[in-house]
Order: sequence, then C-alpha cells, then structure tokens
Amino acid sequence: MENLKAGGHDAQQPPDVVVVGEALIDVVTTPNSREEHPGGSPANVAYGLGLLGVTTGLLTAIAPDARGISIENHLRRAGVALLPGSKSLTRTATATATLGPDGSATYDFDIHWDLPRATPAYFPKILHTGSIATFLNPGAKTVKSLLEQAHTQCTITYDPNIRPSLLGSHAEAKATFEELVSLTDVVKLSDEDAHWLYPGKTLMETADHILRLGTGLTVITKGAEGSQFTSAAATITIPAVKATVADTIGAGDSYMAALILGLLTRGTEGFTPTVMEQLGHTAAAAAAITVQRAAANPPTLDELKSALEVPTPLSHAIA
Repeated sequence: MENLKAGGHDAQQPPDVVVVGEALIDVVTTPNSREEHPGGSPANVAYGLGLLGVTTGLLTAIAPDARGISIENHLRRAGVALLPGSKSLTRTATATATLGPDGSATYDFDIHWDLPRATPAYFPKILHTGSIATFLNPGAKTVKSLLEQAHTQCTITYDPNIRPSLLGSHAEAKATFEELVSLTDVVKLSDEDAHWLYPGKTLMETADHILRLGTGLTVITKGAEGSQFTSAAATITIPAVKATVADTIGAGDSYMAALILGLLTRGTEGFTPTVMEQLGHTAAAAAAITVQRAAANPPTLDELKSALEVPTPLSHAIA
C-alpha cells in the first residue's frame, strides 16, 4: 500500500468510506452443486456500500489471478474502488461454505493475509474493518496500525466476525479484539461472536463491557430475534424483519453496510435512542432482503428505500 488514494476517484474527492480487510472467493457447496462467488466479510461490506450509493474504497490483499480478477470486476460493478497495494498476493484466498438444510453455513478457509505498511494519504469519513483481517498476522498488525493512525481523525466501525478455526487461543483472540475496540466508535458483532468471546456473560453484560473498553456504540445481532443497540444513553432492541430464508451468507455484512450508511447520515445527535432506532431499522431491512437471496447478494439503495417504506414494529427499551 503506497497510500490510500482510490484510483477510481478524484484525488480531491476521496471515498466517504474506506474498508480494510480480506476479499476472497466463497466456494459454496450443497449436496447438489458447487458454485464460486466473490466474498470475504470486508469485501462484502464494501460491495454493499457501493450498491447503497456510498463512495467506497477497499484496501485488501488479492492476487492478479482469475479469482482476483473476478473479485475486482465484482467490486467495480458496485462502484467500489480497489485501493493501490491490494494486488499483493500470489494466490487469491478462498472460503468453502457448506450449506446446511436450514441455510446456515460452515466454513473452511485457504487464506494468507498481509498488507504493506504505509501512512494514509487521507482519512475518510468512516473507516471500517473486521473479520479475519483483524486477527490473522502479519496483516492484522498493519490493520491495527492504520486504526491507531485513524481513530482520532474519523469514525471507525468494527465487526470481528469471529472465525474460530482461524484464530489462536481464546485468550489471544479476546486480547486482540479488546485492543482494537479501544480504537473504535462502533462495534457490531453477532450473538455467536459475543458468546464465543465472553462465555458466561449475558448479551447485556457483554455490550456494557465493550462500551467500557472505549467504543461509543455496541450492536449485537441475534438473527430472527432482532438486534440489541447499546450506548451510554440507553439499550434498545430492534425487531428483525420477517423473511423467508434462502441462506444467511452475507446477511451480517449487508447489515453492517446499511449501518454504516446510517452513520454517514445521522448528523451530530450522538447515539440517542432515536438515532439507534433509525440505524437499527435500516440495517435490519437490508439484512432481511439479503437472506431471501442466494449467496452474498445485498440490496441496492432503491430496494432498501422500498423496504423501509413498509411500516415496521417500534423498538423498545430494555434498559
């Protein structure tokens, strides 16, 4: 990475959001088929942001091979700029997803993660990172360095998207997570992530603990049970939008992309209950659209707007 200038954007108008993290090929297997799709949690978030009309750049690590070209073309179709330094590997990573009868996925990874160290040429409005990229060295060290440089300059969002098979010990992973949380403004994690990181704690206890580590907003998603938003102002629950599930691939990433879209437009009110409700309903609507479609297939801005025109139940305070 020579700098963070996006080749697809005017140097005077950098992306509103920069996503830092892995891009890979999802190899989706079912009893009857095997298909390949561009994926990787951070790349999915960047792609989702592009479809939502957000000017986005992705800093990643792929190879100039057929799979890497497929990823680059996929991102370009959503208007996402692949940032300089991203074509640094000799083989593009893969994640083999095996789908169960209920649409849930289990993963097997073939990934190497590394980024050249550099000083950012600019800071976007929001920097997002997460997943494998924040745990797997040597690249994780570079991601942490970028956050250390950026956390006083822009809003930072983080989704750990825990993949236990790729992590070291629980203690090491938890320490890495907590070090990064202190550099963030918003942390989004699933209830599975929360229970893996903090076994024995309730979701409320985990959310409060993460806030004490220094972030401003903790969001815990709970699938069909909705999501929990916790800030210094309050804790509220946001109901899930009812949907017929095709599979769950990319749903959390669509949720994250819509959450970032909401953060870009929330103004200066802070994380009040009203702001959290708006963020939560937007994100829940995006996730509901995604789970109804095969693979990581997030909504466009028009699709999300249409979904949000349908009345949704009010959230309610739980603390």
